[in-house]
Amino acid sequence: MDRKQELLRRLPGVDSLLLAIEEKGLAADMPRGLVVRCVRDVLERLRHEILGADDANNGLLPDSEDSILEMVRNAMERAMKFNLKHVINATGVVIHTNMGRSLLPEKAVEHLIRVSTRYSNLEFDLAGGVRGSRYTAVEDILLELTGAEAAMVVNNNAGAVFLALDTLARGSEVIVSRGQLVEIGGSFRIPDVMGASGADLVEVGTTNRTHPADYERAITERTSLLLKVHTSNYSVVGFTCQVATEDLVTLANRFDVPVMEDLGSGSLVDFSRYGLTKEPTIEEAVKAGVDVLTFSGDKMLGGPQAGIILGKRVFIERIRKNPMNRALRIDKMTLAALEATLRIYRDMQDAISSIPTLRMLTLRKQAITRRGKRLKKGLDKWNEDRLKVFLLDGSSRVGGGAMPLQDLPTTLVGIEIEKVSANALEEFMRGYDPPVIGRIENDRFLIDLRTVQKGEERIIENCLRSALQDLQPGREEMVVD
Repeated sequence: MDRKQELLRRLPGVDSLLLAIEEKGLAADMPRGLVVRCVRDVLERLRHEILGADDANNGLLPDSEDSILEMVRNAMERAMKFNLKHVINATGVVIHTNMGRSLLPEKAVEHLIRVSTRYSNLEFDLAGGVRGSRYTAVEDILLELTGAEAAMVVNNNAGAVFLALDTLARGSEVIVSRGQLVEIGGSFRIPDVMGASGADLVEVGTTNRTHPADYERAITERTSLLLKVHTSNYSVVGFTCQVATEDLVTLANRFDVPVMEDLGSGSLVDFSRYGLTKEPTIEEAVKAGVDVLTFSGDKMLGGPQAGIILGKRVFIERIRKNPMNRALRIDKMTLAALEATLRIYRDMQDAISSIPTLRMLTLRKQAITRRGKRLKKGLDKWNEDRLKVFLLDGSSRVGGGAMPLQDLPTTLVGIEIEKVSANALEEFMRGYDPPVIGRIENDRFLIDLRTVQKGEERIIENCLRSALQDLQPGREEMVVD
C-alpha cells in the first residue's frame, strides 16, 4: 500500500498540468472547460489504475509528465471529434440499420442544405400570405406517385402506426392476423403499440394460416379497423395462407369497416422487374382500396427517416387533427430531403440510378466484380508478402427488415495478413478514421464493395497500409486510437 501511496503522490496536480499545456501550446484552439475536464479524467483514470493494480511496482505510472500530457492531448482530440461520423460500410448490407439505413440522394442533400441554411415557407402559404401547413410540401407529390386521396408525414413509421391507431381505434377493437403480429428493431411490437394507442387487439387465424372467414367471425359492433401488417422482416414458408389485401378490403366494405395496412418498408418500385423478390408496392395497396396506409420514408424508399400516412381523405383528415400529431410532426430538414427524394421517382430510371439504396439493390454482380478486381490489383502492386488478397463469390443482404430471404449475388474481397487474426484486423479497421466495417468468415476479413461508395476504396487502401505497419506479429493488441 505504501508503494501505491507514493505513486499517487507523484501524480502531477491539475494546475501544473494546465500550466504545462498552456506553455507548450497543446490546447490553443480548445475550450478551457474541455481541457480541464480531460486533465481531470486522465488523472482520475491513473489513480484508479494505481489503486486497482495487483503489482504496485510495474507499469502503473507513465515515466514522465510529458507522457501524461500526451495522454491528455489524446483525450482532448477524442473529445473534439464528432460522435456521429462517416463510416465505410463494407458489410454488403444495403439498408444497414446500425449505420444509418438509407443514404440520401445528392439532389436531396442539395435541397436539404438550401432549406436548412435559409428561411423557408415551412408553414407559410405564399399564394395567400397566411399561415400554411407543412404537409403541403410533400402531399402533392405523394398523391401524384401513389394515387391516394390525401397524405401526411410524421417523424417515423412507428409514430405513423401509433397515430393512426390512436385516432381511428382508441377504445375499440382492431382485428389482426396472428401471423402478422410482428416485432421490429428495438423491441417495437405491434401488440404493444396497439395497447399504447388505446385499441383492443383481436387476434384471428393461426401463425401460418388465416382466412377471410376468421376475420368475418371476429367482426362485432366494437370493431373499428381491420389491420394488415406486412411481415417484411421475416417469412413463414410451407403450409401458409394470408388474406390478400383486395379480399380484406372486399370483406371490410361489406361491414362498413375501414382497412389499415402497415407496409413497414414501403416501396414505389416493383423489384421483381430487377430479378429480386416481389414486394407489395405502395401504389398497389392504394389501388386495392386500403383506407389508411403507413410506411417508412427511408429503408426501401431511399429517403430520410419519416413515417408516411396516406389513403382516403376522410381518415387522413381525422388523423391530421389528432393532438398527438404535433408531438410526432416532421421537421423542415426531413421534409426537404423527403420532397427531393420523392420528386426523383417521377422518372423511374433516374430513381434507380440516383437514389443510392435503389442503385445498390439493383447493382449487377459483374459491376461489383470489376471493382473488386481493381481493388485487388492495386493491393497486389504493393508486393507485400504478408498481405493476401482473394476474390470470392458471396451474397449481400437487403437489410432494414426487408426481403429477409433475398440473397444479392456479389463478389467479396478477402483480406489476410500473415500472423494476424481476422478478429485483430477487423478491430483495427473498425478503429480507423473513418472506420471501415466489414465482416469475418472462415477467419478472413471480407469486403463487399456493393455498399462501398465511390471513392472509398482509397480509404480502405490507406487503412490496410496502416494495418500492415501497426499489426506486426505479436502486436495484435494495437488498435488505432
